Amino acid sequence: MIAAQYLGDSKFGIADSVPVAPKAGEVRLDVGYVGICGTDMHIYHGAMDKRVAPKETTGHEASGIVREVGEGVTDVKVGDRVVVRPLDYCGDCPACDAGHSHICHNLKFMGVDSVGAFQSSWTVKARTIHKLPDTIDLRQGALIEPLAVACHDISMARVKAGEHVVVLGGGPIGQLVAAVAKAEGADVVISEINADRRAFAEANGIKAVDPLNQDLVGYVNAWTGTKGADVVFEVSGVQPAVDVMTEIAAVRGRICIVAIYPATAPPKVNLFKFFWRELELVGARVYEAADFEKAIDLVSSGKVDIDKFITSEFDLTSIDEAFHTLATSPVGMKTVVKCGA
Repeated sequence: MIAAQYLGDSKFGIADSVPVAPKAGEVRLDVGYVGICGTDMHIYHGAMDKRVAPKETTGHEASGIVREVGEGVTDVKVGDRVVVRPLDYCGDCPACDAGHSHICHNLKFMGVDSVGAFQSSWTVKARTIHKLPDTIDLRQGALIEPLAVACHDISMARVKAGEHVVVLGGGPIGQLVAAVAKAEGADVVISEINADRRAFAEANGIKAVDPLNQDLVGYVNAWTGTKGADVVFEVSGVQPAVDVMTEIAAVRGRICIVAIYPATAPPKVNLFKFFWRELELVGARVYEAADFEKAIDLVSSGKVDIDKFITSEFDLTSIDEAFHTLATSPVGMKTVVKCGA
């Protein structure tokens, strides 16, 4: 068996690995596919070296097949096809006590703060496992995790059928947020400067606007009959999007912050608009167990065509090439790494 290792200096290597037998409450997986996300790219570029030491195995958007179960595990069995919700919470802090273990005060993100999925075999806590139905293959399963992010965003913003929704930023998560909002029956527009990403949105039946060459405020007013957007998702992580999000929100509209801004350089927000229009601001971080089940249902039912989001695939032995390709030509949506199962 093999495992990918982050070596630092924008490099990955491949090393032999030994399966880790599951302890009580754990399962060992033969890993199927693992998606590459923005966090993985930050690791690749060295931006997270304080959390990820060289030679660590990363990766967290994973599907696999259960090969061993530890003592006391009854919810899954050998042969089950599964995905992993890669959050390791303490269970004993105020957030966990309140039922919000996904934002545990001591949260460890698997594949960042602990060994991850870019390997042939991965041993994880059974409580992180979600079963896949027969209608979802392992390749599709690698995208359940990012789709669960979008499901959590939609849930936090309370999107309803018939509402006008604007997504600021048409990267993979923005496109998935738009797809889930559309599946909920909302009318959706993506604001995105990249022409390829606008074309991707439109191919999926979602309107797209170029905010550099179109008046987004004017567009939203015309689209909504001057009402404004019921829900705005800020997914881009740039100040111009923060500037416009309060200009396009309807009276009592909801603005959901999905993008991660650096704590040392927070954006400037027009708080007057929150007073004037009684706006609501909500943050959305990662996901809960219910969001994974929702994502699985959306793919299984065909309400979200997840295959369209997979734009490239590499074998685990070619993982360095996969990261280099994404770093030098980030034009696609999602890249998956085939790990063997």
